[in-house]
Amino acid sequence: MVYLIGGAHPNRQRSQIVLDELVLADTPLATDAEVFQEILHRYGAIDRPDAVQPAFATLEGLVDEVFPIGMTEVRAAKNMMVEGRRVGARAALHVASMRTNDVHRIFTFDRGFDRFLDLDRIA
Repeated sequence: MVYLIGGAHPNRQRSQIVLDELVLADTPLATDAEVFQEILHRYGAIDRPDAVQPAFATLEGLVDEVFPIGMTEVRAAKNMMVEGRRVGARAALHVASMRTNDVHRIFTFDRGFDRFLDLDRIA
């Protein structure tokens, strides 16, 4: 998401192409609340509060559904980390949310998601 709305980045063009393909195929798009937290964190870290609202509006305009992150997902993420899955907190929360909501495809450039054999990474 940040590649689409942030500054110049090598993944920007590929992000736009993949998103266009998904939209043209009428693919339902979803995200989870953690992505909004990532926007807050990133733009807070680089002192760009002016970018928060446009980023939120863009994401909200793109997705059909935003999944909440609750204790079910937090505990599942914790279990992944404790069991030695070698996964960071951010990815673990996304995977937990996907599993809770029966989602099997993720649009990300993060190759760390490839270790989850039940997920299909689109990028």
